Amino acid sequence: MPELPDVTVYVEQLERKLVGHPLQEIKLRSVSLLRTYDPPHTAAYGKRVTGVSRLGKRIVFAFEDDLYFVLHLMRLGRLRWADPGAKAKNAGGKVLHAVFTFASGTLHLVEMGPKKRASLHVLRGAAGLAEHDRGGLEVFEIDLDTFGQRLRRKNHTLKRALTDPRIFSGIGNAYSDEILHAAGLSPILLSQKMDDDQVERLYQATLRTLASWTDRLRDEAAAKGWLEKVTAFRPDMAVHGKHGEPCPVCGAKVQRIKYADRETNYCAMCQTGGRPLADRALSRFLGKDWPKTLEELEERRGGR
Repeated sequence: MPELPDVTVYVEQLERKLVGHPLQEIKLRSVSLLRTYDPPHTAAYGKRVTGVSRLGKRIVFAFEDDLYFVLHLMRLGRLRWADPGAKAKNAGGKVLHAVFTFASGTLHLVEMGPKKRASLHVLRGAAGLAEHDRGGLEVFEIDLDTFGQRLRRKNHTLKRALTDPRIFSGIGNAYSDEILHAAGLSPILLSQKMDDDQVERLYQATLRTLASWTDRLRDEAAAKGWLEKVTAFRPDMAVHGKHGEPCPVCGAKVQRIKYADRETNYCAMCQTGGRPLADRALSRFLGKDWPKTLEELEERRGGR
């Protein structure tokens, strides 16, 4: 799912291309996309875009006459742009969800999987927009004390606390792994058991990681004219999606915890004192025999 860095760069690009230009037409290729009926999406036809912003992981398009589009890309939604008279790259066939035609060009919404989960809400007024705000704090807008207070309000694991949109805004599965690795903290450490030093490490790592990745994606978008590749699995990530590969800090193999179709990646040496965390896929078979060290874990896995 596109997270804070990806959505921020999308918003910055859309601002440059859309603000001041009217929406001409929307061609909906999937009936599941539009989740509202009043006002109709056609109410925005002919209205100029007055702003584009981020609301958590959502993209908000503001139009004249107090109209808003709230677009949630979900896990596999992506945006493609084409200037007038040009074709968007990789934006055709079954993956195409909708085409938004503006005076300045066309925006294509594609969804790369068979399940169409992306959503578009058409709203009128700030009150309607506020209903889509999950309440999470923007980490770049708060100080260390506020961060710590929100983090410790409830006793959650750090992985859950970082990714809960009611606690912090815009952070998901991929960047939470990178943040926790940068902070040297376990994903299952409970927030109310953290000391002040750990809270500050997490705060600083959150700011550094999100700022660094946003800058990288900005540079990539500037070089290509558009952010073409939005993915949770990047080759220069430290641990996310790197199960079994060496940690770039200590060289130990990156570990994972799997749950449903999600996984948490971490380095046991850097984050958990060398102790592997119980992976449900294995620990349900091993029970009390779950290994207490990385060496024991590798032996049980046959050295893989």
